[in-house]
Amino acid sequence: SVTGMQIRCPRHPNANLIEDYSAGDIVCPECGLVVGDRIIDVGSEWRTFSNEKARSDPSRVGASENPLLNGSDLTTVIGKSPSRSAAYDDNGNALYRNRSAMNGTDRSLVNAFQEIATMADRINLPRTIVDRAKVLFKQGYELKSLKGRSNDALASASLYIACRQEGVPRTFKEICAVSKISKKEIGRCFKAILKALETNVDMISTQDFMSRFCSNLNLPNYVQKAASHIAHKAIELDLAPGRSPVSVTAAAIYLASQASDTKKSQKEIGDVAGVADVTIRQSYRKLLPRSKELFPSDFTFKTPIDQLPSA
Repeated sequence: SVTGMQIRCPRHPNANLIEDYSAGDIVCPECGLVVGDRIIDVGSEWRTFSNEKARSDPSRVGASENPLLNGSDLTTVIGKSPSRSAAYDDNGNALYRNRSAMNGTDRSLVNAFQEIATMADRINLPRTIVDRAKVLFKQGYELKSLKGRSNDALASASLYIACRQEGVPRTFKEICAVSKISKKEIGRCFKAILKALETNVDMISTQDFMSRFCSNLNLPNYVQKAASHIAHKAIELDLAPGRSPVSVTAAAIYLASQASDTKKSQKEIGDVAGVADVTIRQSYRKLLPRSKELFPSDFTFKTPIDQLPSA
């Protein structure tokens, strides 16, 4: 009998049924009744021995269907014959030809997905972000309002949005560094995708970048805590109006490091944060006059506030 989608023995409904793949039957171990037949063996076509380190399981069904494509990724490819004579007729014409069943749309999607995966790999982004970026790209690719835009630009913007939506934002410059597209074009596509898909992203804050930037600069924990406190207070006191969170983060790190025994230059911080030296300098000048209010009360100064660089 079948309850919903579960097969059971009518005489022993609680018995653990045995699947006999060689015969294609499902058998009750209590009474031997065949309660199901013609089952499909989805296992390997041949044995995979435990001491063999095979890279992939040689399953009969091949790779799974990609839900983001329209099924045209399920194709059969005829392998090359080891004998030249077996692959050509008497006139030298090839007997077998592989014709791609993949249409132009799916081919563009596959290329874009590969580009997204490559960019994500370069900046160590997890699979969840890659998958979200692929979904965003497909949604945008199918909209008429985004027709005519470069697929590479759409892919880069999709990855940027996916990072923001997954709570691990990256700066435009970080995406631009692993992309073939300019920062300005990625920004344009970013706004166009948000408008076309009627979606949004959370506002970025200084804390989204602080730990990563400090880690890349090899700053000790007490400097990172001070920089976080400085950035939070600077936003709270509205000391840098109009400045991006990335610029404020970079300036806060510079201020904290200059007061510590692990000093970092504006250029070192700028290279990590993707911010120009002059931008850090301008934001730093806005923070410096209120330094006493910005540092945490328990911070140990290695360089007194009155001896900090003026710019």
